[in-house]
Amino acid sequence: MSNNDTNVARTGNKNLVDTAAANGRFHTLGKALEAAGLTNVLRGSGPYTVFAPTDEAFEKLPKETLNNWLKPENKAELISVLKYHVMPGRASGADVENLTAPKMMQGQTAAVTKDGNKLQIDGATITETDIASSNGVIHAIDKVNVPTKQ
Repeated sequence: MSNNDTNVARTGNKNLVDTAAANGRFHTLGKALEAAGLTNVLRGSGPYTVFAPTDEAFEKLPKETLNNWLKPENKAELISVLKYHVMPGRASGADVENLTAPKMMQGQTAAVTKDGNKLQIDGATITETDIASSNGVIHAIDKVNVPTKQ
C-alpha cells in the first residue's frame, strides 16, 4: 500500500452519511437525518464526530417518540436531537477519552465519562469507536441522547 492508500483506509473513502448507511446498524439514524434535512451537512466537508445511535438504541425509545420526531411539524426538535449527537471536528476514540464536556453542534455540551473500560457520552455507552469516513468519524452508541430543553 502506498501512503495515499493508507490514508484512505484510515480516514475512509465515504462521507459520514454513506459510511453509516454501509455499516448496516444505522438505518433509523439515516431515516431521521433525511427527515431532518441534515444529510447534506454530514455529506459536507466537515470534519465531524458523530456519536451515532444504533438501530437498537432507537428501538429503546417509546415508539411514539420517534414517530413524533419524524413528523414535519416536529422537524425543529428532531434537528436539535440529531445535532446533539454531532461534534464539530474529528475526534478519535482515544481523543474522546480525554474530553469532559464537548460542545455539540446543537449548542449544548455533553458530559463524557469513563468507568473502567466503559466510555459514555451523556449516559450513552460508546459501543464501537473509530468508524472512519472521509469527512469525520463515527462512534456507535447504545442510547439516543436527548438535549435538555432550552
